[in-house]
Amino acid sequence: MRKGPVAGTNSITGWGLKSFTDDMLSKIHVATLDVMETVGLLVACEEALDILERAGCWVDKKTQVVKFPQHVVMEAISTCPEQILLAGRDPKNDFMMGGKEVGFTTFGIGIYMIDLETGELRDSTQKDTEEITLLADALPHIDVLTAPVVPREKSDETQDLHLAATAFTFGSKHYHSDAEDAGHARKIIDIAAAAVGGREALARRPILSFCVCPTSPLQLIEECCEVIIEAAKNRIPIDVLSMAMGGASSPLPLSGTLVTHNAEVLGGLVLAQMTNPGAPFIYGSSTTTFDMKHGAAVVGVPEMAMVSAGVSDLANYYGLPSFVAGG
Repeated sequence: MRKGPVAGTNSITGWGLKSFTDDMLSKIHVATLDVMETVGLLVACEEALDILERAGCWVDKKTQVVKFPQHVVMEAISTCPEQILLAGRDPKNDFMMGGKEVGFTTFGIGIYMIDLETGELRDSTQKDTEEITLLADALPHIDVLTAPVVPREKSDETQDLHLAATAFTFGSKHYHSDAEDAGHARKIIDIAAAAVGGREALARRPILSFCVCPTSPLQLIEECCEVIIEAAKNRIPIDVLSMAMGGASSPLPLSGTLVTHNAEVLGGLVLAQMTNPGAPFIYGSSTTTFDMKHGAAVVGVPEMAMVSAGVSDLANYYGLPSFVAGG
């Protein structure tokens, strides 16, 4: 089992950052519940609409808008596990996610490489993905593999499948995967199951987790819902990672961005838990602010660090494992 540093504990041996008081977090939580109940989320997936309607949400099939009663949201949060095993193909690389323990992953997914021999910028290749997987596997401070680059010579429609096959062939750590839709999610689950001896063994020791992104503001598109449902059915950890942009797809003030972000993630959480109560769920964030001069999302800026700190506090407020982007 891999062990990492511990953040934000009441201890004289560590250092932590708490961006909000409990009262402030409560205000963000209450505002989020209000948005989810009165405004709702657009859920563009028939199966998801049926699941949420059976769970007690108010569903308008014509507009695909779902409004979430507060008791449904709170019930869903209560069924989430506080800790999740992110199993490695080699058990020595198991990582238990949750609480105050901190782990690290590579982050993606890029499409270019700086060639180590020529120094030139070029398309990333299958060979690059293999070599980076081997490198991440050898680095002791990397706990989980997220594919940093894609094999550009492969078809766009199958890159996620090639990445999964590479991760389980060349790596021994847990793999955090994208999936294009339900069909690809099932194929990636099959690849992981083949590596551990079947789907039942995979559910007990998930060497795979999925990541999906809501579409800000306040939308869960069909492919996003499909992967959430498929992951929950198979008890594969699912990371719902909002990428809201303050000043563009969410309000400019930090608190407003966090409310939008929170509503999107909790919408995915409700769908996962109402599909299969107790399904392992990860509270994700790559939310940042919007550079209005250049028309781009920016990372490595103070605002992103502030959002990530706030998101970590929100995840701890709900007792959920979190995955947040570094600057």
